[in-house]
Amino acid sequence: MHDVIIIGDGPVGSQVAYQLAGQGYDVVVLGKKEKPGGKVCCTGIISQACTNSFAIKEEVILRRVKSARIFSPSGSLIRLWRQENQACVINRSVFDTTMASQAQSKGAQYMPSRSAKDITINDDKVVVGATHDGKRLKLEARATVIAAGFGTRLVEGLGGIDDFVVGAQVEVETRGVDEVEVYLGQKIAPGFFAWLVPTSPSMARVGLLSRHNPEFYLKNLISSLHAQGRITSYQGSPSYRGIPLKPLTKTYGKRLLVVGDAAGQVKPTTGGGIYYGLMCADIAARNLGWALEMNNLSAKSLANYEREWKKKLGRELKICYWGRKFYEHLNDRQIDRIFDTTKTNNIDDALLKADDLSFDWHGKAILRLIRQEVLAKTLATMKIPFHIGTKFS
Repeated sequence: MHDVIIIGDGPVGSQVAYQLAGQGYDVVVLGKKEKPGGKVCCTGIISQACTNSFAIKEEVILRRVKSARIFSPSGSLIRLWRQENQACVINRSVFDTTMASQAQSKGAQYMPSRSAKDITINDDKVVVGATHDGKRLKLEARATVIAAGFGTRLVEGLGGIDDFVVGAQVEVETRGVDEVEVYLGQKIAPGFFAWLVPTSPSMARVGLLSRHNPEFYLKNLISSLHAQGRITSYQGSPSYRGIPLKPLTKTYGKRLLVVGDAAGQVKPTTGGGIYYGLMCADIAARNLGWALEMNNLSAKSLANYEREWKKKLGRELKICYWGRKFYEHLNDRQIDRIFDTTKTNNIDDALLKADDLSFDWHGKAILRLIRQEVLAKTLATMKIPFHIGTKFS
């Protein structure tokens, strides 16, 4: 019997495996694919802080980012720029493979092409049912970690995630694109945003978030950028994935932890989940390692995992979710007015000069925006069917 079975061989599952195997535990990682990596619907932008904190290898990084151009529905532009690198665009396939290799170097065993179907939790062990080459198999361990991404049925019984969006993305060939570009507007990505992220001098990722018809909006976006001469062609078929906007109701149980997208540990503002997922992976490994050592794998013992990650991320997720819902209630005219007020009064420059604002933590930026007197007056004149409160003060 193994110590831990980790379901999911993405970066979050691999980080848990790396930490637990490094503590000397017998760890098995199950993955659906033939090997970690492959095509993933992910923009692949991580902060410089994430790169530093988790020692992301240089060969994973495609380019570094200091600036971004944000376009309002009417085409007005705000350019955000800092002298220091703020983020990195990574090769997700290579990143996933590298994370798995690091875990394997500590002794973690990877079992590819194993699709986990069910989990049975007994008093003395966990039994994971899976399929391989069409055959059923069972694996036993003292505990299990679910890091299988959003939408897995293995978390049924833990309350579920009732709010999500769909991400759609495709690789394109570009001409003259050297900065990250973000597009706002109901006709582009209703309630959310679209992006053009260069990965090399001639290639980029084009994508968007949408609750409905992401294929339709992505096709329109590609056509528009092609007509503008921003992109010349696109390669392969688009990829899609669901992205949670709220955390799972409960992320632990007897002999069980849930981590990453499966737990809803994702930025509600952008849908980015790599940094938060890796942080929570370390928290999970630390708490599970202690529980294994003490041979106390009760739900009460493992509840500390949820308390710890919520202490770190809980308030941030709540503020950003509020900001996300507020933005969804805006129409294009209102977005343009907020955009113009921000530009005219140099609010964007003031935010950029604030040292405590970062690529990963958007809550402070949201609170500072709504507390700006001139912007608050603008918002007060709008008939927005959404309460602008001060409960996060």
